[in-house]
Amino acid sequence: MAAPNPSERARIMDAASRLLSSGSGLAVTDVLEAAGLSTRAFYRHFESKDALLLALFRRYSERVNAQLEAVVHAAPTPRDALVGWIDGTLGLVADPRRRRRVVVFSSEEVTRARGLGAERHRIQEAQVAALTRILTAGLEDGSFPWAALPADARAIQAACSEALDDQITQVATVPADQAAAEIADFALRALGAADRSRPV
Repeated sequence: MAAPNPSERARIMDAASRLLSSGSGLAVTDVLEAAGLSTRAFYRHFESKDALLLALFRRYSERVNAQLEAVVHAAPTPRDALVGWIDGTLGLVADPRRRRRVVVFSSEEVTRARGLGAERHRIQEAQVAALTRILTAGLEDGSFPWAALPADARAIQAACSEALDDQITQVATVPADQAAAEIADFALRALGAADRSRPV
């Protein structure tokens, strides 16, 4: 049996991503037509449509987390890293093009994919781990003297996730940048950095 061709997998995923973004739904036959591949090629890489959707969600989420990690690594202080992480998370819906991508991966077609709950939990835990590293650095250098780990990391992640969901479902009462500023202000005060928090 021939080994799976990685370029085939990429072609399938790229075609599926384009179809999802177009809002036309995702049928395996349409994906294969757009990719110029056969049914056999599809099943060499994915056992089902749900498996394809999970792979797309994973790829997108890992790209977002990598972008947030880059912001954190470039930040000169834990405070800047935390504010940058929060701004970056809510910034996913501030730009129209990026917002469309978030909406696509929050659509019913994606969210009902079998196994998505576990995948979302895995991404969530990666975000908590990133925030824990930021808060630990702030605890060690004294900029976040009141940080309680990992509880505060989970609370900040949950606040950002809820604010992001509010933006996606259009029930938010403030724009994304203001929501980010409010979360950052609250988090900095809770961590003991109130005297250096930015105004909202």
